[in-house]
Amino acid sequence: MSNFIQTLNDAWQRTNSLLCVGLDPEPGKFPGALAGRSDAIFEFCRTIVDATAPYASSFKPQIAYFAAHRAEDQLEQLIAHIHANHPGLPVILDAKRGDIGSTAEQYAREAFERYKADAVTVNPYMGFDSIEPYLEHEGKGVIVLCRTSNAGGSDLQFLETGGRPLYQVVAQLAAQKWNASGQLGLVVGATFPKEIEVVRGIVGDMPLLIPGIGAQGGDVQATVTAGRTANGTGMLINSSRAIIYAGKGDDFAPAAAQAAKETRDRINAFR
Repeated sequence: MSNFIQTLNDAWQRTNSLLCVGLDPEPGKFPGALAGRSDAIFEFCRTIVDATAPYASSFKPQIAYFAAHRAEDQLEQLIAHIHANHPGLPVILDAKRGDIGSTAEQYAREAFERYKADAVTVNPYMGFDSIEPYLEHEGKGVIVLCRTSNAGGSDLQFLETGGRPLYQVVAQLAAQKWNASGQLGLVVGATFPKEIEVVRGIVGDMPLLIPGIGAQGGDVQATVTAGRTANGTGMLINSSRAIIYAGKGDDFAPAAAQAAKETRDRINAFR
């Protein structure tokens, strides 16, 4: 059985892409053809996935956008569709879970047994015992929040601890103590390229999930230069809204495909 890191490495090489397409469905933004359909969220996301898959190396559905609309069953259906129709492209469930061990066990089952995700994002604020239950699912990826792309991330992540900011402590713990399964990655925002470079120096070739290049305005060249590994990979560079809402009308699929292609090419120009 292949594991998350192997699948990811294979996908980077096979697709020649570091692009991760984020799936944040908002029914109010869907084209008219989907209005009123009970399966609108699945159909929108499925169409986006099929259109952008030639240019992506992974997908990242955000669980809140499904759960808020009672569409968890459509999320299950979507992940099954990706695995069946685009095999080898890993699915990262963006859930940012973080709770005590017994609860984390249930969240891990939800992510990996119910949704069949290849990886899940987790919050390290409660320490290793809140992350450990995810590592017990063989071959599954666990992507730990480290230096997030939002402005308020600095409130805690830049607090000095032992003479260095907390996000660097998290990076070191993830790389040296927590990575028992060998399947860990880190979230580092594209809005902070200097910090991406620092984290890369701490964690070696560990994969970095990098949000923030699209609607949040992160600089692609600075991001790629700071975060790439020696072989020009090592990053899941995520763009959500800038791709999935590139088109407003019934041409939304080709518009998303074009936006994904342009983003992939922009990333590749600096690898």
